[in-house]
Amino acid sequence: MKLSDKDEGKRVVNKTGKKIGMISKVEGHRAHVDPDPGIGDTIKSKLGWGDADEDTYPVDEADIESVDDDEVRLKK
Repeated sequence: MKLSDKDEGKRVVNKTGKKIGMISKVEGHRAHVDPDPGIGDTIKSKLGWGDADEDTYPVDEADIESVDDDEVRLKK
C-alpha cells in the first residue's frame, strides 16, 4: 500500500474497524499516527501542517491493509 501526503488527516482503524488515531504526517514509507488527535491537530494535518513528534507512533506501509478516501485500515 503506497502512502502519500494526501493521507495526512485520515483516521486510522484496526482490522475490526475500531478507530485508533489519525495520520499526522507521512514520511517516505511510514505514517506517523496520533492516537488522540484534538481538533487543532486534525486541522493542521488536513492543511499539511502535521508533524511527527514523541506523541505519534510510526506505522509502515507493510502494516496497512487498505487506504480509501476517509480512512487507513491496518492489517492487525
